[in-house]
Amino acid sequence: MGDAGDMPMCGDMVGNYLTTAGCNLTNATDLMTFWGSLLEDDTFKPVDEAYSAYFWYVTAVVREVTYPQYTPLALSRFFTAPPTGIFLLLSLYFGFLVGLELVQDFIPGAIYYQAFGLRAGWLSTAQTPLLILLVGKKNLLALFTGISSERLNIFHRWVARSIWLYGTIHWISMQYAWTYYGVSDLEHSMDPAYPTGIAAWGVLTWINVSSIGPLRNWQYEFFVVQHVLSFIGYFVVLLMHLPVKYAKIYIYIPIGLYLFDRLIRTLFFAWNNRRLGRATITPLAGDVSRIRVQNLGLKDWHAGQHVLLSLPRFGVLQSHPATIASTPTSHNGDLIFILKAHKGFTGRLNKSATTTQASSWAVKEISRPSTSYDSEPAQPQLPKYLALVSGPYGSSHSDFACFSSALLLAGATGITFTLPLLLNIAERATTTNLPLKHVTFVWIIKSSSYTSWVSDELRAAVRRMNKSRISCDVSIYVTQDGGMADYNNNHREKTPGCTCTNANGLCYCNGNGVSPPLRSEAQQQRYKRQPTESVRAVPSRENSAASSNLMTVRSGRPNIETILWEALECAEGETGVAVCGPLALGVRTRKAVSGISAQRGVHKGTGAQGVYLHVEGFHW
Repeated sequence: MGDAGDMPMCGDMVGNYLTTAGCNLTNATDLMTFWGSLLEDDTFKPVDEAYSAYFWYVTAVVREVTYPQYTPLALSRFFTAPPTGIFLLLSLYFGFLVGLELVQDFIPGAIYYQAFGLRAGWLSTAQTPLLILLVGKKNLLALFTGISSERLNIFHRWVARSIWLYGTIHWISMQYAWTYYGVSDLEHSMDPAYPTGIAAWGVLTWINVSSIGPLRNWQYEFFVVQHVLSFIGYFVVLLMHLPVKYAKIYIYIPIGLYLFDRLIRTLFFAWNNRRLGRATITPLAGDVSRIRVQNLGLKDWHAGQHVLLSLPRFGVLQSHPATIASTPTSHNGDLIFILKAHKGFTGRLNKSATTTQASSWAVKEISRPSTSYDSEPAQPQLPKYLALVSGPYGSSHSDFACFSSALLLAGATGITFTLPLLLNIAERATTTNLPLKHVTFVWIIKSSSYTSWVSDELRAAVRRMNKSRISCDVSIYVTQDGGMADYNNNHREKTPGCTCTNANGLCYCNGNGVSPPLRSEAQQQRYKRQPTESVRAVPSRENSAASSNLMTVRSGRPNIETILWEALECAEGETGVAVCGPLALGVRTRKAVSGISAQRGVHKGTGAQGVYLHVEGFHW
């Protein structure tokens, strides 16, 4: 700008604003100058950074509040409290319903209790569409929110309980009014809505009681069948109970939603099985079955997704959830499943595979290393069974390759969720420059023989990432193995550390492990870290023997807090944490992430970056 009386130059600011004053936009030079000023963000950058800081601060606070899960683990078989975030959402929902019931509810005179109960009945009925919307595999709510259907299932159960609660209030309030004014007998004998209402309440009570965890898991296959039949019965008697035609819309809508979901699922099912799949079953250590489905129409899915798997030979008209332990580009595009044998379908699978193995020569897959996991090792010709799949479903988590560091935790067969995440990262790292710099992979198992489930895949993934300059630590913790205990006893008087075997890429470490690297006083003051156990959860980078190998096998249980601290302190940006395993593992990880984020002062002026957490349900 010149003097005050001079005309502004093209691209200059007039006051706090950019104008075209002084610009001849037909001139190429002025046009380029104005365009450059238009794109210049120095004026807005401080404001943008301020709002960005507010956003990340709020994000960190919300994470710290919503991640923890406070539930009595000793009673987990009978009762499991939801995580804090879900609890808060449910509290808001129930508070909204209470408000609808109580706001402007006073009607003077004898009709008060009748009106109170009638409003509760309407609230019970009006939730029915939401109940069905939350349960569909291809439901509209999951489509618009991006939240997978299985993660919405907890809201489905609590909405069902809310429907029962308000149905009960409806009955009690109206019965109280009839009894108070002495018309109860007349109502019971003359009003056809009374017996149908009692029937609807009875069926709804059974639906809620049979959906309690222990009963639901006791005979899951029976539960699914009776659950569907019970809902059909509930809809029938509720249609008979509703007094006016326009009220029946609350039943027609959920029926339409259910039929829409079934139609979409049927179309996907037909497309996925346009080429019938064939499955081979191999028994593995620990009563586990490895299922490989070949020549299937399903060739595209995301890491961590699951399908409903049906093998008619072991259960006609039965589909069971199974996480895909492979990626579309691994294992020659075949679907790999690792299922723990329980009662019913999985038990029959494992029994058949074990019998088949015993009737032929012993399969050496468990102990034989393989050069590639894309093809099965040499073994007798296994029988092939018809395999049908519905899906894929799930995968509402973030892309872990987009974080600065990633921590993948798994317990037992929970590795079927974290393994494809690792494989996907390793495959993409060979062709794409990812922001990810370090991956910590932790697997907790009862016996060292379980490593045979996925040892080839783990070794191949680590080699790929090492070539792409992404460091990867794979630690396997063995909790109940006599062989590992003997190893610890033999090495108890020796210097704590690891014995590595380059032949198979494994390091076996005694229970004392390697102490975590010491931190300076400045670091300790900065992060305000509390004392933790001295057992290292992952191999130290200073330990060259352990670091030069692909996997480390340790005896005992890991210190989740120590592992998380290690991952966070080497991260340059946000850290992504994924966990799949027993309830106790998820609860402890939630507590660790929330607590350490608060200690480090994430996004609160300390410079510490945030932690994203995704907990995948180990149960169904």
